[in-house]
Amino acid sequence: MKHSITVGFSFGMTSGIITTMGLMVGLSSGTQSRLAVIGGILTIAIADAFSDALGIHISEESENVHSGKEIWVSTVVTFLSKFLFASTFIIPVVFLKLSHAILLNICWGLIVLGIASFILARVQRENPFKVVSEHLFIAGLVLILSHYAGKLISKIFG
Repeated sequence: MKHSITVGFSFGMTSGIITTMGLMVGLSSGTQSRLAVIGGILTIAIADAFSDALGIHISEESENVHSGKEIWVSTVVTFLSKFLFASTFIIPVVFLKLSHAILLNICWGLIVLGIASFILARVQRENPFKVVSEHLFIAGLVLILSHYAGKLISKIFG
């Protein structure tokens, strides 16, 4: 059961953070619209959380080593963790100037991802600096690419 919870939580949290940050940055860069960013975050929190939960469900089933209960625990924990982590990004967007909210949310997401990566490295007895750096590098790459994708889309279609 511990495996199911760990898989669901770590996947849901990571996906919730990376996907939501990328979407926020891209939408903000392309539209400068608080409404678009809030709508995007809610879409991630609902539709993408269900999608990821189903993805974990099918992935765990395909391994053919987990019980039905373990598979459903991974599914539910994935949905809840993705939904909850993605939803946290709405609060600053509602209450702050959009540019400030985006910066605060990037800091929030990178801190949580960094802490989770550090814990993962310690549990797996790996070099924490290497694991944290690798994960934050990927997150940074997602943010940069999303920013420029939003700018490009705005320029082409705006």
